[in-house]
Amino acid sequence: MACILHIETSTDVCSVAVSQDGACIFNEEDHSGPNHAVKSGVFIDEALSFIDSHLIPLDAVAVSQGPGSYTGLRIGTSTAKGICYGRNVKLISIPTLQLLCVPILLRETIAEEEALLCPMIDARRMEVYAQVLDRSLHEVRPVQADVVDGDTYKPYLDQHPVYFFGNGAAKCMETIHHPNAHLIEDIEPLAKWMFPLAEKQYFNGQFEDVAYFTPFYLKDFVAKMPKKLL
Repeated sequence: MACILHIETSTDVCSVAVSQDGACIFNEEDHSGPNHAVKSGVFIDEALSFIDSHLIPLDAVAVSQGPGSYTGLRIGTSTAKGICYGRNVKLISIPTLQLLCVPILLRETIAEEEALLCPMIDARRMEVYAQVLDRSLHEVRPVQADVVDGDTYKPYLDQHPVYFFGNGAAKCMETIHHPNAHLIEDIEPLAKWMFPLAEKQYFNGQFEDVAYFTPFYLKDFVAKMPKKLL
């Protein structure tokens, strides 16, 4: 099985983990605010020291690709690329909204087979960046910038239980009044949950070009939004 270093810096939380043989074997997290410039380097040094001290060959680096904070993603991506160049290993990018779904699926939080998942990242005011997925993480609706009102997700809510989570979800529940709408609190994109997605990509040979890969910055998404949404 592959040994993968995971770096997650898309929101205010900074986290770094290492996985091997389908399990997380190292994890560090900082929830005190946007401290990526300070914390990520320390955590990554500790993770690489852990790998080297246990004589584990590093096979790949996985980094959260966004959408997310410009500064956080830039720091995480540039560091991941440096490690890939320096150690001659593969680069894997993990969609942040799919990453948010992993702890929910691993903990078997949702009972309904027909339920849909709607991970959300806060974009201030009543705007979020959201995606709709089924329980197999197949895309039902692609990532969009949503200005949320009571009808935004009605076509899905009329047909399925929909679970909303992520740092943009709680504020939306104030306007989404539907019996099929459910909020799951305290779900954050963390490096320790990246390994199921990263290992799948590793064994499927889904790697990024280290030279040309760029993350999915929220600011780029905002630039493409229709003017009426801004």
